[in-house]
Amino acid sequence: MSPILIAIYVVFTIASLLTMVRIVIGPSILDRAVASDVLLTLVMCVLGAEMAINQHTRTLPVLLIIAAVGVFGSIAIARFVARRDQQRS
Repeated sequence: MSPILIAIYVVFTIASLLTMVRIVIGPSILDRAVASDVLLTLVMCVLGAEMAINQHTRTLPVLLIIAAVGVFGSIAIARFVARRDQQRS
């Protein structure tokens, strides 16, 4: 394993742990939603960096699925919050 890949894993692990803290203690559902989007983005960045370093595209379908899950999840949460806000007013 290359030293660059190890450094990337360490940096992204620290960022992921901090993001998980925000997901757990986030005061609102929107904070948790943004943190989960950041976590998905971090996973995509790690997979992309691994693909670039090892010069392959085997995990590209996984990246596309993760991106789709992130987009659809964000839309679902936005619709949920919008409906909840309409019911309150």
